[in-house]
Amino acid sequence: MLTVEEGSLYPALYRLEMQGLVASEWRVSENNRRAKFYTLTRVGIKQLESEKQNWDRVVLAIANVMQSG
Repeated sequence: MLTVEEGSLYPALYRLEMQGLVASEWRVSENNRRAKFYTLTRVGIKQLESEKQNWDRVVLAIANVMQSG
């Protein structure tokens, strides 16, 4: 459904890393290539939970508008 272009994905990951929301490390991938792997930090997990709560409120508001129309 969504396509994320390489030109927007890596700058976003870099910004998240600079904010301390993700951590990265270089490892060997399944196809035996050197690759950077990203994981959420503890702070990133808390931020994700907060963003999910906000998203859930928006979705509920939209659903309420759609049902009343």
